[in-house]
Amino acid sequence: MHARTRTALFASAAIAATLSLTAITPALASTSAHTTAVAAAPAPSQGDPRSTTNRVADFYGAYIDSIWDNEDPAAGANAKALRSFYLSAAAQKKVAAFEAKEHADGILFAQNVPVKWKVDYTGSGAGHATSLVTLTWSDGANPEVTKIKVQSDLQTRKITDLAAVN
Repeated sequence: MHARTRTALFASAAIAATLSLTAITPALASTSAHTTAVAAAPAPSQGDPRSTTNRVADFYGAYIDSIWDNEDPAAGANAKALRSFYLSAAAQKKVAAFEAKEHADGILFAQNVPVKWKVDYTGSGAGHATSLVTLTWSDGANPEVTKIKVQSDLQTRKITDLAAVN
């Protein structure tokens, strides 16, 4: 009887240990998978339509999306409409003159499409705000980067000037 009790006790302990491992293993696997997915997720985006810097970021994001999808029949019309909405008439003329002379996109100052973009506020005064647009052209350890100084009117929030930064 004593041997039977000991055998039953060991069997119960083995079953309890197996059940514990069965319950814990999926939870641990789920936690590490979730952590990986969260770490790989892009940063959340937000904006404010009153902010000239946010409007510059909105413009560059939408414009780059449009020209990235150049096979979409609506892409060209969308890029043109974005220019018309976000740029002042004078800035549109300056962009058109650059494009005629350089045979490159006057918003990006390039013939290619960047893979990433970032917009930072750099200051304001005399009724204008200035933003610095950083365009990243490739992935990897040493990606090619260019910068564009963008000036916006504080009242209309329209882009009034763009200039490549050397």
